[in-house]
Amino acid sequence: MKQKIIIGIIAVVITAAGVSAYFILNKPNRTADNENASMNQKQSNEETTNETGQNNTETEPTDLDLTSHNKTLVVYYSATGSTRKVAEQIAANLNADIFEIVPENIYTADDLNWNNENSRVSKEHNDETLRDVPLTVSQAAHWEDYDTVFIGYPIWWGVAAWPTDSFVKNNDFQDKTVIPFCTSASSGIGNSDKLLSETARKGNWQAGHRFSSNASNDDIKAWIESLK
Repeated sequence: MKQKIIIGIIAVVITAAGVSAYFILNKPNRTADNENASMNQKQSNEETTNETGQNNTETEPTDLDLTSHNKTLVVYYSATGSTRKVAEQIAANLNADIFEIVPENIYTADDLNWNNENSRVSKEHNDETLRDVPLTVSQAAHWEDYDTVFIGYPIWWGVAAWPTDSFVKNNDFQDKTVIPFCTSASSGIGNSDKLLSETARKGNWQAGHRFSSNASNDDIKAWIESLK
């Protein structure tokens, strides 16, 4: 009789141990679930932020006042003449003043030979310390009178031609709306407009626009109208 009781107790213990092991092995991992839920929520928040732009630090485009009472200046640097043509057409369409950025040491055709590693622009591209280009006139006359400033330049290796940087460094853009534009045969505007705004550190810089080297006046008029 005792033997049967002992066997019964052993059977109950084994059964209880098996049930406990089952629940232990199959217990939900709530810590892992909580971590995954947190990661999913974080990802969801990031996607929502990206879609809504709430964390976008760039200045949103604003409607521009390009009427006659608003003083507008078109500033440009042109190495081969393409940017000059666009700048002159912008100024004509807006009845704006115009200012040309002119280096003390003008870039010749040989200087602009990108395929020659010993040319002036190639050396300046490879050594940024050479890009501080002195200008014949570093500051525009009556600069404080202008509310809106267009800045035009050719694209060199994905950025604004460096004489443009020299002008930006020498002028105060506080309280001015600045509209960059560039010309190129094939390259886009890239980050050139943002880099200029970082150099200026002041002003309400708008997104820039790229024109082809042979942009028509109709193209320029359409762009100006899109800014109003």
